[in-house]
This record gives sequence, C-alpha cells and structure tokens, in this order.
Amino acid sequence: MTSTISVTVWGEFRHEKKNPKVSSIYPEGMHEAIASALRRAPDLAVRTATLDEPDHGLPTDVLERTDVLVWWGHLAHQEVSDAVAAEVQRRVLEGMGLIVLHSGHYSKVFKRLMGTTCSLKWREATDKERLWNVAPSHPITEGVGDYFELPQEEMYGEPFGIPTPDELIFISWFTGGEVFRSGATWQRGHGRVFYFRPGHETYPTYHDANVQRIVLNAVRWARPTVRIKDSAPCSPPLEPLPPAPSS
Repeated sequence: MTSTISVTVWGEFRHEKKNPKVSSIYPEGMHEAIASALRRAPDLAVRTATLDEPDHGLPTDVLERTDVLVWWGHLAHQEVSDAVAAEVQRRVLEGMGLIVLHSGHYSKVFKRLMGTTCSLKWREATDKERLWNVAPSHPITEGVGDYFELPQEEMYGEPFGIPTPDELIFISWFTGGEVFRSGATWQRGHGRVFYFRPGHETYPTYHDANVQRIVLNAVRWARPTVRIKDSAPCSPPLEPLPPAPSS
C-alpha cells in the first residue's frame, strides 16, 4: 500500500439544497466540510462524491482507487442503487475501509455489512451530547480526552439494532437521559468499518475540532492493509494423496 491514503467522502447533498439552515452551516455541502478538514492532513488525498452524480459519484474506477470511503446519508437511502451498494460492500470485503457517519446507520451499505436492522430511537430537540471515550488507547481516540461535549445534537437512543461491535469506542449520554453506543468498529472480510454517531445536518457538528480529529483518526485506522479479491479456486493438494479406495 502507498503512504498516501486515498479518501472518498460521500454525501447525499440534499438537505443543503432544501433547508436554508443547513446551507447556512454547510454552504458547500456537508461532504465538503468533512473533506476540507481531512485535506489538511498531508498523508491524505481526498475527493468527494454525491448522490446525484452518475453512479452516485462511485463508479467502479473510483471505488478501485479508494482506500477509505466516508459515508453520510439520510433523506434518500432508497435512492442509492443496489448495484452501487453491492460494489461498496465488495470493496470493503476486499480491504477498503468504511467510515459511516450519523444517519448513515440506515444506509443500504451499512445494513448490508451489518446484516441487521440498524434501527434506533431518535429525537431532534435541544439535547446536549456528551461522548465518553471508553477506549482511550485506541488509535481512533488519539488526542481525545476522557469525554467531549456537543452543545446541541439529535438524540439517538438504545436499543441500537447492530451486531455486537468488535470494539466499542464511544458511549454517548444525552440531556434527556438516553445513552447510545456512538462509536463502534467491526471487521468485515478484509476491511475495517467504523460507525460514528454525531452529525445531524442542522448543527455545526462537522466544524467541531474533536469530531474532525476522530474522523481523521478513523480514516488512518481504517486504511487497507491488504487487497484480496474474493475467489473460490479448485486447490491442488500440497502432499501426494493416497489412492482412492477401490469400489
């Protein structure tokens, strides 16, 4: 693998066109806010892709060159083609990293990889979110303290319909009393997956320094270590086999 990590930041780019509040916070789009923060890292080469581009901005040649895909979706999960979702899944199984943000928990891509409902409780109100770092030695939490707070965020609450994480990284508490497994990792095939909860479109979450640091850390953690395409070859024996018994 090369020393430069090729990152594709994918976003629907729908809220920003429909809701003036969202466009005032993210005038270039949420995907560009996320990408701009990542571009400050010299070891990353970052591009963006959006839903309404051909192949949703993810044709095969782009996915082939992507080391880590960052995904934000909400309004239009069902508009993502099954073919593109399957191609993303294939690349993760081969070794590509995947970072799924906020409402991307309901995306076709995440649900295919988790094999579960990925459902949860939610509330858009005036909740503060306190994210507790429960894996302080993990690369994803490098530079993050015991906890950090977002003054306003959409509430997500348990039960969260995900398979048991390989690693639990963050647990959130909300003003209304709920808790949520807000940062978790899985290995899927040869690829690494990280789900990170914060990122409701009407709050400036992706301008927060801690959130930006965590997404950057996660990209570096999720970078591929191998690229192994799926195959089912007929395999010759390594040692001579005894003769087959006569009938």
